[in-house]
Amino acid sequence: MKPKARGRFFLASLGCPKNSVDSQGMATLLERAGYLAVDDPRRADLLIVNTCGFIEPARAESLAVLRELAAEKRSGQKLLAVGCWSQRDPQAILDAVPEVDALLGTRRWMDIVQVVRAVERAGRPSPLIHLTGEGEADEQGVARFAVQGASAYLQIADGCSRPCAFCAIPLIKGPTVSRPLARILDEAAMLAGRGVQEIVLIAQDTTAYGHDLGLRDGLALLLERLAARVPEVPWIRVMYAFPGAVTPRLIETMASLPQVLPYLDIPLQHAHPDVLRRMRRPADVDGVRRMAEALRQKMPAIALRTAFIVGYPGESEAEFAALLDLVEEIAFDRVGVFVYSHEAGTAAAALADDVPAEVKEERRERLLALQQPISLARNQALVGQVLDVLIEGQGDGMSVGRSYRDAPEIDGLVLVEDELPVGQIVPVQITTALEYDLIGQVANT
Repeated sequence: MKPKARGRFFLASLGCPKNSVDSQGMATLLERAGYLAVDDPRRADLLIVNTCGFIEPARAESLAVLRELAAEKRSGQKLLAVGCWSQRDPQAILDAVPEVDALLGTRRWMDIVQVVRAVERAGRPSPLIHLTGEGEADEQGVARFAVQGASAYLQIADGCSRPCAFCAIPLIKGPTVSRPLARILDEAAMLAGRGVQEIVLIAQDTTAYGHDLGLRDGLALLLERLAARVPEVPWIRVMYAFPGAVTPRLIETMASLPQVLPYLDIPLQHAHPDVLRRMRRPADVDGVRRMAEALRQKMPAIALRTAFIVGYPGESEAEFAALLDLVEEIAFDRVGVFVYSHEAGTAAAALADDVPAEVKEERRERLLALQQPISLARNQALVGQVLDVLIEGQGDGMSVGRSYRDAPEIDGLVLVEDELPVGQIVPVQITTALEYDLIGQVANT
């Protein structure tokens, strides 16, 4: 006979994949302590929202979810706001949602059980606030990955030590703390044992991995060790590389290991040296050109993704034009575009937010309009080729999946004219190209 559960919890995870990993860790600790996860908040004793506090739209989404749960909260239910926004501005949450019973910061996710038990013992009206903690986290033996179908996000570090003027991540997460290499390898082996087909390495900055551990070219070393430890995992994907930190050894390592996908996400943020200096980012734009050339020389099929901010304080039309020129010149496969907004506590918040909102939006639209035919052309070049596709869903005579060119949740899809087994990698001949997606059929083998 199974022991009676201590209580039921509902956990809403918002924001980036790193939040998903934290949410999985908290869920594991709660389940170990005897709590039962449920999908319906009406059946839960504990309502937990893992918030995102990076930018205003993310905070707005977190606020909407908290308010929705607070509005339906019944007597005896406890509402917890955890994660990035709780760490960054707990008072803003309490002012906006006074029904919140506790706040747990992102640096102390591993304390979820003790916070829950304290909330259960205590009552209203004084909310519990638990935000402390820096340096290497006591992970309490909880694996730092989140599995989604046949893919998994595997966290290799947390925090960020870069000085970017616009970014609040160091305020929320603290400086970079790399996870021990042996622990990452062990968790990769656990994922391989579960039959995972794709491991996605994540951190605020994957190229900073190992610096704080005294490792040189730590990410390259990690990839080498991973490939040797889990040869049965066909795809290993690297996310969030920092420009200027993509070293020759990293490029050589990626090119030499068949498991490591020829895909790299390198958020450049801008392309004019003066704007980059105001952003406190690397301002060597020629270095970006050399990096892209080196990556494509070693891996001709590589898919390059980047992200830009438009409307940064002081951005002139000439500076924006330089950004357009670089996008056209390098012809990235994927481009994300964000409109600048002041973030309290960052260095950029002291600058005048002097680009009008309508100009920011107009520049965003111009940049996206420039990139769209570039993305289409790069997709059209794939027509007739055979790509391996990880199948993630099927029905009505069709399947949907991703190729090596598509990171989970942010890039395009491949539609296949057949119903194929979910979780398998299938060779697909591309027949049609759209701006963001591809269409194909199972290749004759």
